[in-house]
Amino acid sequence: MKQTRDYDIRYLKTDDVEQYNSLLRYAFQITEQELALSGWRGDEIKQSKFPILERADVLGCFDQDVLVSQIAVYPLKMNVYNAVYHVGFVTSVCTYPEYSGKGLMKQLMQKSLEHMRQKHQSLALLFPYSIPLYRKMGWEIVSNKITYSVKDSQIPVKASAPGYVRRVAWENEDFRNLHMQFAAMTHGCLFRNALAWDEYWRWDEDDTVVAIYYDTNEKPCGYMVYLIKNDVMHIKEMIYLTREAQNGLWEFIRAHDSMIDEVRGSSYTGEPIAFELEDGDIRETIRPYIMGRIVDAEQFFQKYHCDAAADNAMITFEMEDSFLAWNNRAITVCFNKGECSVSEAHTHSRVKLSIATLTTLLLGYKTAARLYQMGRIEGDRETINRLDDCILHEMPYISDYI
Repeated sequence: MKQTRDYDIRYLKTDDVEQYNSLLRYAFQITEQELALSGWRGDEIKQSKFPILERADVLGCFDQDVLVSQIAVYPLKMNVYNAVYHVGFVTSVCTYPEYSGKGLMKQLMQKSLEHMRQKHQSLALLFPYSIPLYRKMGWEIVSNKITYSVKDSQIPVKASAPGYVRRVAWENEDFRNLHMQFAAMTHGCLFRNALAWDEYWRWDEDDTVVAIYYDTNEKPCGYMVYLIKNDVMHIKEMIYLTREAQNGLWEFIRAHDSMIDEVRGSSYTGEPIAFELEDGDIRETIRPYIMGRIVDAEQFFQKYHCDAAADNAMITFEMEDSFLAWNNRAITVCFNKGECSVSEAHTHSRVKLSIATLTTLLLGYKTAARLYQMGRIEGDRETINRLDDCILHEMPYISDYI
């Protein structure tokens, strides 16, 4: 008779940092050579993980005293249609191969989501290593990443940008404040805390540069983070608060035309950049990026901003969630003048959908009409149209890789 082994599941402490780091390096195959190329020593990596164990929720599964599986949840804030949500960003998901197939990760995920609910983190995010795997647990794609390659001859010519660009240190206050302002005005953007900024810079080379665009009033209005290597300018991030700042940053890129043959970067707006270039014959590729999951639908709806034109529209959501029992029910939501509330009222306007579909719908990745065409939502056409009239439709901007 096959014996079932008992495992201990608990949150990691700083004393567990050695095992935490060892499991990460084994699962993601980070070698000493790769660490050296990135400018890291093994002891530095270990020390850099202490803040994670102190400020993030890292849940581990132990076989006696040996850590064999783990999952980390970074506490972050996110702009969802101008409402600030507490979210949990799931990362460091890994298990030693000899312990795979035992359901350990499923247990850790379930317990982590339960803990998020207790902390009123009504939305969870992650970068998936397997989309089908996470879909089985109620996750769905909520954002895209578009990578582009622009030849030096295709870089926009001098545009109207009366300000100037200044290269600054990584710790520059204007740089971090700019991202905070951008997050406050951008649906889907995460507000970076100290942990998120640590992850942002973890693997960057020392030659990575931050450049800020200032307008004629000395106001910082945009920035770009880049690295020039082998005649290619690699743009890690470019954000701007104004069109002028966007033009100014491209003008700054143009000033490097004698040093580079190509510009490579990524966009997270969901819109290809080719249309904005005079010579739009560039190479762009699109791929799914971040997956999301509503942790508690009722908590999520209570903060959700809908269309301001919605006038006491009542819709019942018959939700299916086989992973989290508290979501596996029907709730009625009242959409009224930009705000939502959960109601006890009875309504004949009903839709049936999974928690994964509800997540991608409410975050703006897909419309109700499109999901209805795909067979992901059940309901009458009038209710589907009414639902689309009530909710906002904007692709989430999620650029962080935690």
